[in-house]
Amino acid sequence: MRHLLLLTGLLFLHQSHCFEFFIDGEWEGEMGGFQDHRERHKRAILTSEEEEAFEAVRGDDITVKSYKVESRITSRFAHTTVRSSVVNSGSKSQSIGFNVQIPKRAFITNFTMNVNGIIFVGSVKEKTVARNLYAQARARGKAAGIVRANAQDMETFKTEVHVPPGSNIEFELHYQEMMHRKLGVYEHVLHLQPGRLVPQFQVDVYIFEPKGIAMVEAPNALGEQFSEQIKVTSSKDKAHIVFKPTLQQQRKCENCTTTAIDGVFVVKYDVQRDSNAGELQVSDGHFVHFFAPANLSPLPKNIVFVIDVSGSMWGVKMKQTVEAMQAILDDLTIDDYFSIIDFNHNVRCWNDDLVPGSSIQIDDAKKYIQNIKPNGGTNINEALMRAAQMLIKASNQDLIDKRSVSMIILVSDGDPTVGEIKLSAIQRNVRKVMRADFSLFSLGIGFDVDYDFLERIAMENRGVAQRIYANHDAAEQLRAFYRQVSSPLLRTITIQFPEDSVSDVTQNQFDKYFSGSELVVAGKVLPSESNILTGITTASAARLDMSLETEADTMELDIELAKQQHSFTGFARQMWAYITVTQLISERSLATTAVKKRKITQRIMALAVEHQFVTPLTAMLVESEGGGERLLADSPKDPKHGCCSGSGLVSSGMTPIRMLHEPPPWVQMTTPAPPSQAAGALTEHITFVENDPHFTVHLPRSNMSVCFNIDSKPGNILNLLSDHETGVAVNGQLVGSKRMKGNKVNTYFGTISVYYQPLGLSVTVGTEQIVLTDGRNKHNFTWRATADIAQDGVRVAIVKDSHVTVAINDTMRFMVMLHRVWKKHPINVNFLGIYIPTENTYSTRVHGLIGQFSTVPEVSVHNIHSGRDPLKDEATMKVKGHKLAVTRGWQKDYRQEKKRGTDVSCWFIHNSGKGLIDGHYTDYIVTDLNSFLQTH
Repeated sequence: MRHLLLLTGLLFLHQSHCFEFFIDGEWEGEMGGFQDHRERHKRAILTSEEEEAFEAVRGDDITVKSYKVESRITSRFAHTTVRSSVVNSGSKSQSIGFNVQIPKRAFITNFTMNVNGIIFVGSVKEKTVARNLYAQARARGKAAGIVRANAQDMETFKTEVHVPPGSNIEFELHYQEMMHRKLGVYEHVLHLQPGRLVPQFQVDVYIFEPKGIAMVEAPNALGEQFSEQIKVTSSKDKAHIVFKPTLQQQRKCENCTTTAIDGVFVVKYDVQRDSNAGELQVSDGHFVHFFAPANLSPLPKNIVFVIDVSGSMWGVKMKQTVEAMQAILDDLTIDDYFSIIDFNHNVRCWNDDLVPGSSIQIDDAKKYIQNIKPNGGTNINEALMRAAQMLIKASNQDLIDKRSVSMIILVSDGDPTVGEIKLSAIQRNVRKVMRADFSLFSLGIGFDVDYDFLERIAMENRGVAQRIYANHDAAEQLRAFYRQVSSPLLRTITIQFPEDSVSDVTQNQFDKYFSGSELVVAGKVLPSESNILTGITTASAARLDMSLETEADTMELDIELAKQQHSFTGFARQMWAYITVTQLISERSLATTAVKKRKITQRIMALAVEHQFVTPLTAMLVESEGGGERLLADSPKDPKHGCCSGSGLVSSGMTPIRMLHEPPPWVQMTTPAPPSQAAGALTEHITFVENDPHFTVHLPRSNMSVCFNIDSKPGNILNLLSDHETGVAVNGQLVGSKRMKGNKVNTYFGTISVYYQPLGLSVTVGTEQIVLTDGRNKHNFTWRATADIAQDGVRVAIVKDSHVTVAINDTMRFMVMLHRVWKKHPINVNFLGIYIPTENTYSTRVHGLIGQFSTVPEVSVHNIHSGRDPLKDEATMKVKGHKLAVTRGWQKDYRQEKKRGTDVSCWFIHNSGKGLIDGHYTDYIVTDLNSFLQTH
C-alpha cells in the first residue's frame, strides 16, 4: 500500500513570537481515491530541474552546524532519525527550509523543532482532529503554497521556518519502515543531499539481528573520493556502518566551497537462517514470524507477457522493453511455458497457445519482439482477457503442470483508449476471468502512467505493481523485477499458531513465495502458562507438500534486547502495527462499499494514532510546549502515484484471514511431544544399527535379538535393504572417527539414504541436512526445525535435532536417529543410527544386511556358560547350518533415552556377522546411495 507522504509547511516568526503556519493539499473524502480516468487529477511530471533543486537545508547565507542521520535496524525494522542544526548567519530575516527525502513505504513518526529555545513537538492525530485544532490557532498571516518533489523511490518532507538574523534552529525528524527482502538482500537507503558543506556530518546505521548476520555491505554510490570513508564493522549478530567525512573531504575539489555529497547511502545485508521453517521472534507482547526458505527446487512457470506497443511507447521505452525481454526470455527453462501478447488498438499473439521454453521457441520469440513497431491506441482490456483465456485453455487441456505457477506480466505506459476504457469495468472484467491460482503483475513505465489503476488490478489478482522509471536503466529495472518473480518456490502458504496463543494476526495466507523474498506475519501474544510460542507453516512445493514448525521463547529476546546499546527495543510492536496499517490501507483501497471503507478507515486511524504513524488518514500536529503555537504536518494524496501502494511483499495478494488453526488433512502434527515419545511410537520390535556400527536384529520367532559389528572402511556404502519388487533400497555410507583409537579407526554411518524407485525419490539423511530429490527437483531441510513432508505415497517427518521417519505407502517405515558430539571432541564425530520395524512389508526377494532377516532364520542357542568376562555369558548358536561361538552382550537403543540409551540384550556374533549374514559383508558394498544389490 503506498501512502504518499508529503509533509510541507511554512512557519513565520515575528517579534511577538507568534507562529503562523499554513499547509495546502488534497483532502481525501470517505469514498475518495479511485475515480474514472476522465475525472482523475492531472498528473505531475518531475523535471530534471526539480530533481536537481532538492537540498536538505535551504536558505541564503546560513550556517549548517551539523547534519546527522542515525538508523537503528532491529530484526528488519528500521527507526531513522535525521537531525540538523542551522544558524541564520545573514543580516536579514529569512525562511530556512529543512527537507528530507524518505522511502515511500516509510511512516513518519515524529518531528520536533527548536526555534530560538521555543520547542515544537509533534503528535499524530486523526486528520480531522488535527485540522480542527490547527484551525483554532491559525489565522493571522498569508498562506504559502506547497512545493512538491518526488524522486524515484523517495518522497520529500519539507518544512520552512522564517527567522530573524542570528537565530538558531534545530530540526529532528523520525520515521520507521520495515525492510523488504528482494533478491536475497535487505536494502536500507538514506538520501544524502546537504547542499552545502557541513562541519559535523555523520551517518550511523546500527543493525542487530538476533539469529545472526550472514552478510553486510555498504557499496559506495556517493563518489570515488568517499570509497575509504564508509566504514563497516560487524560481528555475529551486530553491524555498525558509519560515514563521517571531514569538511575537507566533503569538498568537490581542494578549494571548492560546494559539497560533493549528493546521492544515496545504501546498506545491504542478509541474515542467517538455520532452517526452512522460518524465524519466530517474540518481544514486548508481540511476535513476528519471518519465512524465507531456500534450497528448494523452483516450481515450473506459465507466463503470458502482455506488452503495450501503442504509439506512446515509441523510442526509448520500446527500445528498453525489447532489451529487457531479450534477457527475460533467456531465463526461461524447458519446464516453463510462455507466450507473448502485444497490443495497441489491436491485440496480437506471438503464439495462440503456451509453448515450452525451448531454445527454438525462445529464438523465435526474440525475433518477434525485435520487429515490433509501436503505433496506435491502447486496448488493455482485450489484451488481458486474451492472456487469461490462454492460461485457462492450457490449464483445462492439462498442458501444464498442476503444481506450476501461472502469471500474466503486463508492461504498459498509458491509459486505455480503445475498446473498454472505463477503468472500473476493466477491473471487473479481469477479476471475473482470472482464476484463483493466476497472478497479474503490472509494470507501469514512466511518470505519466496511470499507476493507481495498474496497482489495483494487480492487487485484486494476487500480484503487485511496480513503477518503471523511463530513464537510462529502465531495462535493468524490468529485468530486476522479473528476477523477483522468476523463481517461485512455494504455493498456498499458510502460517498458523496454536489456538488461544495469539491474536490480531496479520495476513497469514499467501498465494506464492518467490526465491530471495520473505513472508512476514505478526500479531499479539496472548497470556499463557507456557513461555514457548510455536509457528506452523504449511505449503506446497514442486511435487511435495510440507508442514514446517518453529518455536520461540517468549522471554528470551527481550532480555537480549535490553543488553544491546543500539537496538530498537519496540520493534515487534511497531512492526505489527506497520504491517497491519499497510495491509488495511490496501484493503481500504479495494473496498466496494462506503460502509466497508468507513470501518477500515476507523481501524487505520486508531492504529496510526496509537503508534504515531503519519498516514493518508492522519496528520501530525506540531505544538509548542505551552500549546500556544501549532503547526500541521499533513499527508495529502499525490495523484501521480495513486492513493496507496503494494506492500512490497511479492507473495501477498490473498484476502487476509484472522487465524487458521487446523493444518491440511495430510499433515500429522509432530509438535512438542518429547522426541522419545515420538520415536517410541515406531514399534516395540525393531532391528536397528547404532554406534560404530552395531547391528541388532530382532528375531520374533525365537523372541531373541542377535547382534554383530561391521568393520569396514570410511567412504564405503553398505546396503541395508534391497527390494527390487517394491522398489525400495536403504543404504548407509560410513564416516571415520577423527583419528585412531587403539590402532583402529572406528566407522559410523554419516549418511543414510532411503530410495523409492517408483517415484525416483531419494531421502538422503546426513548429520547436517536432509535432502529430498526426485530426479528433477531437490529440496533441502535441516535438523534445526520440525517438518512434515509428503510426496505421493512417501512421507518424511523430521523432529528437530532428534530423528527423521520415512514412511512409504503405509507399509514400510524407517527411522534415522541423529547423534551429535562435542564439536571439539578429539576423536568422535557426528553420526546416525537407523531403526526398522520388523512388521515392515517387503517382497519375498528382499535382501541386504538387514533386509535378509525379514525371512526369519531358525536359530537355537546351546551350551550357555560363563565366559572370560564374568558379566558376559558365552554359548554356541546354530543358524543357517553353522555353529557359531557367541557372547551375551548389550547394545544401545536410543529411542527412549537419547543421551544414555537403553540396554538391549543380544547374542553377539563375531567377525562382522560371519555365519549369520549371507556371504561376506563385502558382498553388501554398493556403488552409490541409491543402489540395489545385484541379483545373481
